[in-house]
Amino acid sequence: MRIQVRHETSYSYSLPLEHAVQLMRMTPRSCDSQFVRRWRVEIDADARLSKGEDAYGNITHMVFLEGELEHVRILIEGEVETSDPAGMVSGTLERLPLSFFLRQTSLTAPSASLRAFARDCMAGEGGDLLAALHQLNARLHRDMRFDAKATTFETTAADAFDARHGVCQDFAHIFVAAARSLGVPSRYVSGYFLRTDRADQEAGHAWAEANLPGLGWIAFDPAQGMCTSDRHIRVAIGADAHEAAAVRGAQVGGSDEKLKVAINVQSSQKMSQS
Repeated sequence: MRIQVRHETSYSYSLPLEHAVQLMRMTPRSCDSQFVRRWRVEIDADARLSKGEDAYGNITHMVFLEGELEHVRILIEGEVETSDPAGMVSGTLERLPLSFFLRQTSLTAPSASLRAFARDCMAGEGGDLLAALHQLNARLHRDMRFDAKATTFETTAADAFDARHGVCQDFAHIFVAAARSLGVPSRYVSGYFLRTDRADQEAGHAWAEANLPGLGWIAFDPAQGMCTSDRHIRVAIGADAHEAAAVRGAQVGGSDEKLKVAINVQSSQKMSQS
């Protein structure tokens, strides 16, 4: 399948922006399940763009903005050819030992109830780790309510689990926290998901990957209740959402910032027929 992505982020300020630096992780890397046919980053302001990689091997762009700016638009646009990996992750750049993905972060530290939930999934499958992870994935999809207004970027896995609602970031954090509590190396993944009901989206997507002996990395998407398929575009990984965030930065000036995000994800075949 060929999937086209257009991700536009616009900033406006009541008082002009003086200086800003942003780290963007918004460019996917090819692997066995996806081939990046084309991808570009465009900024409509006087800026310096520096391409690189972070410690995980994610492709990064450092954006340096200078001058009195009242509006800034960042456009990400590209096309990726995908195949269905049935959840299996292969051909990826791996720089860190598995033990690194066992450490809990402030966003993924499990509560007593979350640990109990993970143990219950394990017990229900007779100690079979793979089956337990599939059950964990299915139960989160069944029991958690998707609510875009219920949580923030700083909401922890424990808080979202106790409230039983959140967005894909929260679903992924809970899965990662539960899997790590079972001794399974797990990580957070950011990317895009081709929906069947609409092309326009308000945000990117997130899921989790867990590593099992003899199988390697397997990708679980609890928000969708499935393993990853040819509808997923994998962009960045990290221990949690902070480390795989699409954009992080700092600025001087630019008060009363207003942010607008417009994302369009659709198949190239659908576009050619429309």
